[in-house]
Amino acid sequence: MNNLEIFCICIHDKLLDKIKKLNYTPVGLGSDIFSSGWIRDNSGINISSKNKFYGELTFHYWLWKNKLKSIQKDKWIGFCGYRRFWKNEFDNSDTSLDISQKILKRIPSSWNKYDVILGEHIYLNQIPLIKILKYGKLAFLRNPGAILNKGRNIRFQFDMFHGNGILDKAIELLGQSDREDFKLYVTKNISFNYGNMFICKSKELMIRYYETLFPWLEKCETILGFELKGYETRTYGFLAERFMAYWFNKNSKVHEIPVIFHDLNKEES
Repeated sequence: MNNLEIFCICIHDKLLDKIKKLNYTPVGLGSDIFSSGWIRDNSGINISSKNKFYGELTFHYWLWKNKLKSIQKDKWIGFCGYRRFWKNEFDNSDTSLDISQKILKRIPSSWNKYDVILGEHIYLNQIPLIKILKYGKLAFLRNPGAILNKGRNIRFQFDMFHGNGILDKAIELLGQSDREDFKLYVTKNISFNYGNMFICKSKELMIRYYETLFPWLEKCETILGFELKGYETRTYGFLAERFMAYWFNKNSKVHEIPVIFHDLNKEES
């Protein structure tokens, strides 16, 4: 019995067959016209109108509200994208092999002692000082410890690239049980687990996560709104990335594996 279902999130209808060939469940988001083989986020209870700002999170919301409870109890549930996949960490073969032979297809029995699989850490403390002086003067004033590599924490990196002070304002909107812990997390850590990607074996744990994440993001709308432009458009996703890493590490037993970068859209048909 297959103990894993991976939802592969995509914005290109033409990639349907490639995703099915990987034995992943195709999820179509965005404005492309999708054929009938895709799961969409715009039926039932949904926030698909926010997709431009929330990205893949609109599917997470749809899954939570419409499907999650009906998924069988003993199945691991995971997420990837058409350019980012979970690496089969037991595969030491040549990197030239087909992507289908490199990616995760099952959960090994040795992982049953874990609750959640997350991607390996992104480290933020290698930002060159010259780049900080050019782009991050305001962020540096709020985080003077960033003069040293060890001071270039999650809070500093967010201030520098995603809006000075926005992370602090967002944290203040969290419930009491997470507000101080998340504030400590972003000031004490120089890395976090990659992307809005996870694999979880507990529907109940996922529901608890979504019950915390989405009401918080909705509160963040009062300070961010939807007039965001360019790179700022993805701010809700950037907030969720950091919160995901914090929340699962706080509330579950985590195992980390590598993420493979492979763009299905650039493969030859």
